[in-house]
Amino acid sequence: GDGKKLAKKDGAAEEYEYDDQGNLVICHLSSTRRVTLAEHNGTTLVSVREYYTKGDKEFPSAKGISLTIGQWKVLKNNAAAIDDAIQIFKSN
Repeated sequence: GDGKKLAKKDGAAEEYEYDDQGNLVICHLSSTRRVTLAEHNGTTLVSVREYYTKGDKEFPSAKGISLTIGQWKVLKNNAAAIDDAIQIFKSN
């Protein structure tokens, strides 16, 4: 790699990793799902997307969601509420 480091978390790369489209891969959620940072029309997007393989390259599929930084912050700020709701949901 180029030596630049990301904060290490579960599933996160220790060095910057880019997909075949040049998007920064933050982490792999599974063998086919990734969280990436991408630029689209000058806007930075946090993308959670399924990938597929064609030939020897991997491509992002239409299955997924891209959040603006503002939407990402709303989701992140509600992480505790989501965790609480998961516990309530699991107990029912």
